Amino acid sequence: MASDSHQEQPLSNSAESIPAGTNVPCTIFDKRQKWLVVFIISFAATFSGFASNIYFPALPTIASDLNVSLEQVNLTVTSYLIFQGIAPSFWGPVSDVRGRRVAYTCTFLVFLGACIGLAESKNYATLVVLRCLQSTGSASTIAIGSGVIGDITTRADRGGYMGIFQAGLLVPVAVGPVIGGALAESLGWRSIFWFLAIYSGVFLIVLLLFLPETLRSLVANGSLVSLNPLTRYPLNIYQKLSKTEWDHETPPPQLAARKSIGILSPFPILVTKFTSPIILFLAIYYAVWQMSITAMSSLFESRHGLNEMQIGLTFIAKGIGSMVGTLVTGKILDRDYRRVKAKYEPQSDVEAGDSSKNVVCQEDFPIEKARLRLVPLFSGLQCLSILLFGWTIQYSHRIHIAVPIVSTFITGWTAVSTQSVIMTYLVDIFPGQSAAASASLNLARCLFAAGGTSFVMPMINGIGVGLTFTVCVVVQVIALVGPFVQWKFAGSWRRETGRQEAPSFEGGS
Repeated sequence: MASDSHQEQPLSNSAESIPAGTNVPCTIFDKRQKWLVVFIISFAATFSGFASNIYFPALPTIASDLNVSLEQVNLTVTSYLIFQGIAPSFWGPVSDVRGRRVAYTCTFLVFLGACIGLAESKNYATLVVLRCLQSTGSASTIAIGSGVIGDITTRADRGGYMGIFQAGLLVPVAVGPVIGGALAESLGWRSIFWFLAIYSGVFLIVLLLFLPETLRSLVANGSLVSLNPLTRYPLNIYQKLSKTEWDHETPPPQLAARKSIGILSPFPILVTKFTSPIILFLAIYYAVWQMSITAMSSLFESRHGLNEMQIGLTFIAKGIGSMVGTLVTGKILDRDYRRVKAKYEPQSDVEAGDSSKNVVCQEDFPIEKARLRLVPLFSGLQCLSILLFGWTIQYSHRIHIAVPIVSTFITGWTAVSTQSVIMTYLVDIFPGQSAAASASLNLARCLFAAGGTSFVMPMINGIGVGLTFTVCVVVQVIALVGPFVQWKFAGSWRRETGRQEAPSFEGGS
């Protein structure tokens, strides 16, 4: 095991940071260890989805039990989304500085306490406050998980791992409403939060036992061990069992430069001109998706007379579409990257057998072409599915309930696939701030969604379901300007502002 005395060369906070041609891999985690790490962080990310989606079928019941209107209960969804957007702006930078395990531990303790409080809540005000606290604990698992993937992958394999990660965090989108509907109908809506409390408590123990620290400013490529026991364990076990082959006589890389915790670090990413167009675009599309999800429970209850369990079952199609879409998209992302990289690499280097041929000059590499090609396709399909949902609900007395349910499958597929594409893209262009980049995207999309869910039901009551979602689609079509601007100008803007990345390492494990 190498000590800090061997450190000589600086290392940036990215798995791409070690030059090709050396005997030091970008990460000591072998393929099976990477899969285990991704499996664990995917389970961690399920809590954000469970806390949100398990709640939807119980909204009418909660309104009746607490003697408040459905619009007031919908505001608990809005407040949840607001804090879901804000919280990663704090926890993401913490994980980028203090470590992934430290951030995970703190967030799960907050989530566990909030769930216990919600299970015992007796009034509407307590429900609102504790839902905000619950969101603070659960929402950041996605940003932290994105940071872990950025630590242990390169551009060449990142899309596939990100796809698996996104699929894992979307499992609750499919099964959460079913569980929530069953619990609310059989044991009461408070049992939902007891279920989440038990689930989070057990998983926190599993996480502490099996998830290694991956932050490169603490453990470099995984070859160094931190003095902090919380970040050290179980990394030394992973090191001993790793099958990654490298010259152990080569001095290990130096720890990445330590940074101070910048709570505001996601905000510069949010407003930077070479990211803001695509982030604004995604925020609008995510908001419309959340508006349709929030309206589903009350619409299916009022238009089709469904109970909590039946309402929960209607969410399955959306969840399955989300999972299938992101799994397929992850594979396509890796294929597109390899295709663009093969076209971009200098042919002379390949023919000469140059040992540097695995290094892509990222100063000029057209990453937008490698990552964003599918965005217009997904966008068009999502617009069509939202229109189908709105108008088939509008004429529910003539159209079978299966039609709007099928539309939610398409919406889930396209919405989450778009998120997966753009999340991977942001991690690519901010390799040293992967969690902060994820937090910036999360902040924008959740704040937009919070605004949308706050007025979707009053809008439906005012102009009808069909017209409401038609207006949403018009806004979505206008938002397509964002990807066009990103594709056309983002690369040159990055070069102009000096936002250039470290050389890409395509070897390693």
